[in-house]
Amino acid sequence: MQKPPRPHRRQPAALLFASAALLSLALPGLALASGNGNGSNAKTLALNYQQPSAPVRALLDAPNLPRPIISPDQQTLASVQLRRLNNLEELARPVLRLAGLRIDPGCACPQAQPVIQNLRLRALLDPQAPERPVALPSEGKFQAFHAFHWAPDGQRFILSRRTATASELWVGDARTGDIHPIPQLKLNLVLGGTEPVWLSPTELLVLALPKPRGAPPGLPAAPAGPVIQESLGRNSPERTYQDLLKNARDEALLAYHGRSQITHVNLLTGATRALGEPGLFSSLAVTGEGAAHVILSERLLRPFSYTLPWQDFARSVELRRRDGQPLRELARLPLKQGVVLEGVLPGPRGFQASPGKDAAIFWVEALDGGNPNQAAALRDRLVRLDPPYSGKPQVVTQLPQRLTRLSFLDDGEHALLTEFDRQKSWLRTSLQPLAGGPGKTLFEHAQRERYRHPGTPQTHMLANGRNAVISDQGALLLAGPGAGPKGERPFLDRLSLQDLSTQRLFQSEEDAYEQAVLLLDRGRLITQRETETEPPNLFLRQGAGLSQARALSRNKDPSPQLRQIRRELVSFKRADGVELSFWLYLPPDYKQGERRPALVWAYPLEYTDASTASQVGGSSNRFASFAPLSPLMLAMDGFVVLSDATMPVVGDPKTVNDSFVEQITMNARAIIDKAEELGVVDPKRMAVGGHSYGAFMTANLLAHTSLFKTGIARSGAYNRTLTPFGFQSERRSLWEARDVYLKLSPFLVANQIREPLLLIHGEADNNSGTFPLQSERLYQALAGTGGTVRYVSLPFESHGYTARESVGHVQWEMSNWLKRYLGDPRGDN
Repeated sequence: MQKPPRPHRRQPAALLFASAALLSLALPGLALASGNGNGSNAKTLALNYQQPSAPVRALLDAPNLPRPIISPDQQTLASVQLRRLNNLEELARPVLRLAGLRIDPGCACPQAQPVIQNLRLRALLDPQAPERPVALPSEGKFQAFHAFHWAPDGQRFILSRRTATASELWVGDARTGDIHPIPQLKLNLVLGGTEPVWLSPTELLVLALPKPRGAPPGLPAAPAGPVIQESLGRNSPERTYQDLLKNARDEALLAYHGRSQITHVNLLTGATRALGEPGLFSSLAVTGEGAAHVILSERLLRPFSYTLPWQDFARSVELRRRDGQPLRELARLPLKQGVVLEGVLPGPRGFQASPGKDAAIFWVEALDGGNPNQAAALRDRLVRLDPPYSGKPQVVTQLPQRLTRLSFLDDGEHALLTEFDRQKSWLRTSLQPLAGGPGKTLFEHAQRERYRHPGTPQTHMLANGRNAVISDQGALLLAGPGAGPKGERPFLDRLSLQDLSTQRLFQSEEDAYEQAVLLLDRGRLITQRETETEPPNLFLRQGAGLSQARALSRNKDPSPQLRQIRRELVSFKRADGVELSFWLYLPPDYKQGERRPALVWAYPLEYTDASTASQVGGSSNRFASFAPLSPLMLAMDGFVVLSDATMPVVGDPKTVNDSFVEQITMNARAIIDKAEELGVVDPKRMAVGGHSYGAFMTANLLAHTSLFKTGIARSGAYNRTLTPFGFQSERRSLWEARDVYLKLSPFLVANQIREPLLLIHGEADNNSGTFPLQSERLYQALAGTGGTVRYVSLPFESHGYTARESVGHVQWEMSNWLKRYLGDPRGDN
């Protein structure tokens, strides 16, 4: 239902919002700005963190299920259990915000990464074998960002521990589970080095802090001059980014904290050796074998940018000998400035080292100037440079569309090339001989294809520690979700590279959700199986048709109370015939015939055609395990939740947003009608909510319709003039599609939002486009025009909230908001 604007009523708006400095006076706590439509003044409140209901608190504190990681030699199973939530003290540690990075200067690592809580080892194929617990020291935290990696032979593993003063490299023995640190080694994980670069099963390269390092730059008493930026007539459409460099001191801090030393580590002896000179290294790779190892490195160069994140800075791509000394500079990539939206640099990009013995280096070069809007018969070419790396590279192939992925096969002779047709949102994957010559198309599909998706090529670790696509006797192994109208049934196929015939090796039964994990010898297969009531566990399948199954793990249900929630996939159509669906979650105490208040939680997605938009995802056989921020927690408080409600926006990729409001309105109306038809919700007591782009959708639905009684919008963007060079899938700038940007800005029609709106935002949100300013300004607009609004600013939190205190409070806020404006779900129905 379209609605007229609300008459403007002048009302004082709160001007004080949460800042780290303000909140530090009263922590633990957070800022709440609230306004209402009864004529009272808007106000800013201080409030301690609140606890959600006991059932929700219990779910938030339940342990995570362990993640299985199988050793490359297929002998050992590592069960890695991550801590479910951070704590606020970790988020409150000193942090540097530089060039799009959040740096913890104490450990030279990214801020507040997930932590390993428990680690156990066991013989893979013998479930009766005793587990070997890995004793993790209580001091420091073993971080999941650079957490657990098997050595190529499966005899050892490495871990990274974060302390107040360093990031350390630890090595463990697969047979005993004993671990110890590499002495005198401090990793630098600021710009790169988060994945190990293996030279052999006992040797690897890491990025470490230089020795000596010196003291960090001090704070000048006064700036030496103003900060000046200029643009001299060249188009430079940049998206909006947070945490960018602001002055010369920021540049000096980035140069200091990003500077690292390529270091050789011997895991057997613990010896380390610096290779070459320190630099701002952002990536490392190795190619070749033994004494012929060659290092491929990328290194940031000055001048830095104040308008772009570090990934877009100028850099030098270099080849180095095994001792770290420069061999050849392959390219000097310029600052990625002046590149059109969804474009690429006009020169070389995407450098990759061959995982095989050929020791070749590959990269991509644009043939259309990097401009996707320019008509061109050919857009990219793939080239290779072989040892001794002199002379010009050889052209492997030229492609009509943009090359988005290059994956090497383990046969050493072929690679998979994936091209993206931007005009059609279409993907095509080809088998390409690395020596050159024509490729062979293997499969192609729409970008958002579910039903006819061929699956993802499976990879494995080679003996040299590098990853490659499995070519199983001239065939690819493709694993996919197997989506269909009745839900997902995962599969494993063998695709012949000779005649492109497909053999189905395995598919999940209809009463379970079972995924292929690892194909062993003699036709045996390890899978991960789960049902609605059984948690994911590993199984060994063998025999005729892989019909014999034996459990390899015995994970127990960490949250049995969730099994009381009833779940159902509901499919229906909107007015124009596009198929929609949502997952219906009924509270544990729901009684047949009740009509309860409900929350619709959704996230809009764009499609080029109705048939793809109509495809269903998910499976009723998945084991329910709610993420801490999930709105499904509200079912424990008595609400009906319609989760993953499909919100397709169908049309030409260039103009799809022209009808965004009309299409999400059509979707919402169909969802409400179907929910009412099911007889489980009260259509007059329905809320809508979403996170990020879902929050943007929520505000637009409240601004342009009267379908919902209230809304919850978390970490959204509401004024599209603040993201003038595109947002989500929008390809046009504000000046090319002014009417669309204005129409899709609920901030500009805030006086039409008459329903109560709960706004939640992390005060340190660094996601492109969703600055906290977006929620602050929408709050002020609603408060100033008589709206009913509550704004919660979460200290130290970014786009997704991770602290136990924050997550619990968000669940409390959402539940209490719905009770206030939809009524008690356990009251009269």
